[in-house]
Amino acid sequence: MPQRRARPGSKNPGNGRFGRRSGWLRAPAPPPTPAPTSPESATNTPPSEPSDTGSVVQAALYRDGVRVSAPETLADTFRELREQPSGMAWIGLARPTERELLSLAEEFDLHPLAVEDAMEAHQRPKLERYGETLFVVLSAARYLDTPEEVDFGELHVFVGPDFVITVRHGAAPDLSAVRQRMEESPELLKLGPEAVLYAILDAVVDGYAPVVAGVQTDIDEIETEVFRGDPEVSRRIYELSREMVEFQRATRPLVGMLHSLMAGFAKYGTDEELQRYLRDVADHVTHTSEQVDGFRQALTDILTVNATLVTQQQNAEMRALAEAGFEQNEEIKKISSWAAILFAPTLVGTIYGMNFRRMPELHWALGYPFAILLMAIVCTSLYVIFKRRDWL
Repeated sequence: MPQRRARPGSKNPGNGRFGRRSGWLRAPAPPPTPAPTSPESATNTPPSEPSDTGSVVQAALYRDGVRVSAPETLADTFRELREQPSGMAWIGLARPTERELLSLAEEFDLHPLAVEDAMEAHQRPKLERYGETLFVVLSAARYLDTPEEVDFGELHVFVGPDFVITVRHGAAPDLSAVRQRMEESPELLKLGPEAVLYAILDAVVDGYAPVVAGVQTDIDEIETEVFRGDPEVSRRIYELSREMVEFQRATRPLVGMLHSLMAGFAKYGTDEELQRYLRDVADHVTHTSEQVDGFRQALTDILTVNATLVTQQQNAEMRALAEAGFEQNEEIKKISSWAAILFAPTLVGTIYGMNFRRMPELHWALGYPFAILLMAIVCTSLYVIFKRRDWL
């Protein structure tokens, strides 16, 4: 992690220890530490991180783990940070303007490439080191119950020797909760920007848990719909698969990023308890990444099963249509056979029923028996032929 710039009267940020992760994240808040009674002091209640769509700034200055000021503008933040030799600034921005980012870049000597990424957003999770400043891009996620979909947000974090700057593009994560937890644990907050970064990482990773639970529920519902034959299930599988692809893009790089931070423990003198904390976050990320990989595989298998079931259903419908057509053909054969059999005597009777005086065999004494015999022979022959061909 970056080392803090030496200021007159500053303390070593590596000194001191804090409780384990469960102690500062889950336990009840300790009694509030009174803030200095300087004219620049402000209330200890942490300001909420911006959640609206406008460019809003939330900033606070800390000394020895205690918030001593909450400037209203970036200019006031810069000025008060210069007046606090051992202080740390934590600045939160939501969809900032280019002017605000450029002023931050000038004051804290941020690298132009990192500033450009923060302006553009739509970056993949990554960790870059520019001198004493770390630039971290995180992809946060939250599960929306009503539409049953995953909403992704982007968070950029600049971590320097005496400052932390967060730039949010999206509703997630809730950094106000992170700020409150940190202020309730001054022993942790006094460790400096490194502790803030780890707390933000933990908040992002913890935010994945409800998403995993929601997706698991969706997959269970999809499996039921597949075997129930819901015609809309294919669209739902496809949409959820796309969300899992984006979820993978958020979690997979984070595993490598955390291992890169862990590799720099010795070089940057990271506090031992912070090391344990980061390893715990890395374990959670690895577990989440494996779950997301399993979700993608499960959705692929479900899609294959659904395609098989749809094909079987179509084959069954085609078979039913073929059987219906076959039965119809059999009926047509029977009708046609009887029509042909009845056509022979009808033809003979029609011919000899014509009112002509001169017709062959008209006055023949055996004409009538011959006509009857001829009709019987023709009908019998046709019946035998159709019967042998299974038309009757």
